[in-house]
Amino acid sequence: MITDSEIILRKTEVADLDTFFIFQLDKEANYLAAFTAKDPTDKAAYLIKYTKLVNDPTINMQTIIVDNSIAGSVSKFEMEGKAEITYWIDKKFWSKGVATKALKHFLTLEKARPIFGRVAFDNFGSQRVLEKCGFVRIGQDKGFANARQAEIEEFIYKLT
Repeated sequence: MITDSEIILRKTEVADLDTFFIFQLDKEANYLAAFTAKDPTDKAAYLIKYTKLVNDPTINMQTIIVDNSIAGSVSKFEMEGKAEITYWIDKKFWSKGVATKALKHFLTLEKARPIFGRVAFDNFGSQRVLEKCGFVRIGQDKGFANARQAEIEEFIYKLT
């Protein structure tokens, strides 16, 4: 397990996006995330989209560093006027507590409340991360998941 002192969050830089792009190419990770880009292999589209997001003052995007390596990202963004959380962890850091510890740290920096998280119905790891960070499941929705090419159920979580 990774300790809290081994995780550093810093403001995401455009240079980090190349690494994030590689993370999201993983088929299993893409499947679990479910609600992803139509074509996750289109690097140009990815870089255009996320470069805009990195520079958007309404978005708090942080890069997760473990042992001097980029381990993932965690962000707050607005959707329909509500604060939402999203995170992506490199597969080699799964099951080591990185997502939970990084999100807990992020939530001390990001003060927007309430803040919501959405997760695919079968992404049990991400559900546990949200619950360990104090999020409570408040509902469900359905949406088209590009990574699965199907409409699936997602659970909605809230932290007040």
